[in-house]
Amino acid sequence: MRIIAGKLKAKKINGPKTEKTRPTLDRVKEALFSILSPYIKDANVLDLFSGTGNLGIESISRGAKFAWLNDKEISTIISNIKLTKLENCVKITRKDYTKCLIQIQNENLCFDIIFLDPPYESQMAIHTLEYISNSKVGEILSKDGVIVYETDKNFMQKKNIDILDDFENLQCFDKRSYGNVILMLYKWR
Repeated sequence: MRIIAGKLKAKKINGPKTEKTRPTLDRVKEALFSILSPYIKDANVLDLFSGTGNLGIESISRGAKFAWLNDKEISTIISNIKLTKLENCVKITRKDYTKCLIQIQNENLCFDIIFLDPPYESQMAIHTLEYISNSKVGEILSKDGVIVYETDKNFMQKKNIDILDDFENLQCFDKRSYGNVILMLYKWR
């Protein structure tokens, strides 16, 4: 795995230790960050299901100022942060995603970009989108912020799961497919 662009361009980072963690493919990551380019400068980023820290590190490399990286297994994240020397601009937590969201609310933090890339077979991203939709504007997600939800087309079809375009206070403003990967971007209504 490597960082694609920015100040850490071509820096190699550690891949996942288990097959359960599936990092975002380089071609998908390149397309995603092209879409996110208007949002990235000086952004606060939350990667709620961080895996390797790949998306948070790429964000900082491209100009984000802070990344909160959360996952239930953080050893690869920690090693990648040490490799990239980003200790001063990240926060790493090892929490269940709902507890992480509650902590964020308790600390009155909000993010400009939120990445949701949980295990495909889970409903965790849908629950997170519902949770954020039921919060207030500027609470968890900034007023002009964006949420990126990555999922798998084949899994969704196989399980007959509908991907929701809209939630009570969030709307999908961009949806793209890259092979089996679907990226959906949400913002406040």
